[in-house]
Amino acid sequence: MSNPLRTGLRTEHKPEPLILVIFGGSGDLTRRKLMPSLCQLATRDFLPDKFAIVSMAQTKRTREEYQAKMVESIKTYSTRSVSPEIQRRIEDLLYYISADFADEAGYAELKSCLDKLSEERHTEGNVIFYLATPPSTFPLIISHLEKAGLSKGKGWRRIVVEKPFGSDLKSAMELNSLVTRVFPESDVYRIDHYLGKETVQNVLMLRFANAIFEPIWNRRYVDHVQITAAEIVGVEGRGDYYEEAGALRDMVQNHMLQLLSLIAMESPSSFEANAVRDEKSKILRAIRRVTPGDANQFTVRGQYSPGLIDGRQVPGYRQESSVSATSHTETYIAAKFFVDNWRWQDVPFYARTGKRLARKKSEIAVYFKPVPHAVFGSSPREYPSPNVLVIRVQPNEGVSLTIETKMPGASVRMRSVNLDFSYLYAFGIAPSEAYEKLLLDCMIGDQTLFAREDSVEASWEVVTPIEEGWAVSPPPSFPNYAAGSLGPQAADELLERDGRRWRRL
Repeated sequence: MSNPLRTGLRTEHKPEPLILVIFGGSGDLTRRKLMPSLCQLATRDFLPDKFAIVSMAQTKRTREEYQAKMVESIKTYSTRSVSPEIQRRIEDLLYYISADFADEAGYAELKSCLDKLSEERHTEGNVIFYLATPPSTFPLIISHLEKAGLSKGKGWRRIVVEKPFGSDLKSAMELNSLVTRVFPESDVYRIDHYLGKETVQNVLMLRFANAIFEPIWNRRYVDHVQITAAEIVGVEGRGDYYEEAGALRDMVQNHMLQLLSLIAMESPSSFEANAVRDEKSKILRAIRRVTPGDANQFTVRGQYSPGLIDGRQVPGYRQESSVSATSHTETYIAAKFFVDNWRWQDVPFYARTGKRLARKKSEIAVYFKPVPHAVFGSSPREYPSPNVLVIRVQPNEGVSLTIETKMPGASVRMRSVNLDFSYLYAFGIAPSEAYEKLLLDCMIGDQTLFAREDSVEASWEVVTPIEEGWAVSPPPSFPNYAAGSLGPQAADELLERDGRRWRRL
C-alpha cells in the first residue's frame, strides 16, 4: 500500500514511478536547490520507489564525474542533514548526458536513455522534463522535445518551466502558444518558487480556515496592504541576466503579483487546482492597468551604489560583473496597485522589492483602518495605532497581529503588542524548502501552486505598460540609493503623498 502524504492542499499518495529529466543539470539551480530538495524528499520517503534522474547539460563530464559533483553540492547546499545512505541513493539514481541543447543527436541519446531506464527501472514511461536553463533556451528545448518525439510516450509527460516565463506580454504569449502546442496545459508546470514557501501557502489557510478574518477582509476595514521582498544580496554573478530583466521583470511580474493575488482573491469553490487558480486569475485581471504616461506616478525605480552590508564594503550595481558602467537597469522598484472589484475598490496595494537593502525580509502586511472614535484620549498621539496583520514569508516564518493594550500602572496608557505565531516555535522545525514542495506536487500532478497560462499573461498585462512608460521616460539619476540603505527616498514619498509610510525593514 502506498504511503499517504500531505501535499498541495490535500492528502495525496506517494508519486508514481517516473524519470526526472533536468535540462541544465550542471547549473546553479540544480546544484543549490534541486539536488538538496530531492535528498530531503528521499529522507522523508516521498520519492517514487521506481525512479531515476537524467541530467542534460553542455559541460563535458562522465556519469561518475557528474555523480561526484552532485554529491559535493548536496553536502555544500543542503540546509538540513542528509545521511550517507540517502546520498548514495541519489548518486545511484543519477545519469548524465553531455550535449548542446541545439544538437539533435543529444535528444536522440536522451530518448534512447529514457527507453532503457524505463525498462530497467520500471518507470512505466512517465517523464518530467525540468527546464533549469536560461529563459532564452526554453523555445529551443521545447521544439526539440517535440521533434524528437519525446513529448509523447507510453506514460504521461510533464514539463516544468522556470521563471521568467517570457520577457514581455508578446514573448509570454508566444511561449505559451509553443508549450501548449507540444504539451497539454494540464501537463505544464510554470514554477514560481515563492508559491512553494510554507508561509505563502498559509495565506490560504489563514484566510479561508478562520472565520474571524472574512468579515473584515474588505475595503470597509482594510486601509491598505504592503508587500515587501527585500534582499541584502546583489546580483550574485548574474549581471548579464539582470541587465535584461531588472527588478520589475525579475520580481514584480511573478513573485509580487502572485502574493497580491493570494491576499486579494475570493474564496474558491473548492481547493482543486483550477478552482484556486481561477480566483487568482480574476484578481490579476482586475488589477488597474497603469497607462504608460502614468507609470512614473505609480512606480519608483532605484539602483544601488557602493555601500556597507554587515560592515563590509560592497560594490555598486554598475561595478558588478557583466554590468554596463552606464546601466539604467533598476535593482529596486516600489509600486502602487489597485484592484478594481467590489471587495477592494480604492484600497491601495503597495509593493516594494530591491537588492542590497539593509535587511533581508519578505512579508505581507495588512493594515486595518483606525478606530472611528478615540475613547481613551483626544489628542492625535493618544489615538490607538491601527491593527496590522503581518505574514512573514522570510526570515522567522510566521504570522503576527498587532493589537493595542493597556500598559500596567495607575494611568491609562496604551501600547502596541504582537500576538505572534512562529513556525519554528509552534512545530519545532523550520519550514521545508520551497522546491521540495513544488517538485513533489509536480510528481503527483497537483498544479495548485503553479501559474496557469491566463494568469501569466494577465501579469504581463499589468507590467508591460509600466515598461513602456519607463522606456520613453528617462530614469532618475542612477544610482539613487546606497547598498545597505532602505532604498531611494522617492519610495518613501510614494506613500507619504497618501499619508502613509512603509513598515521598517
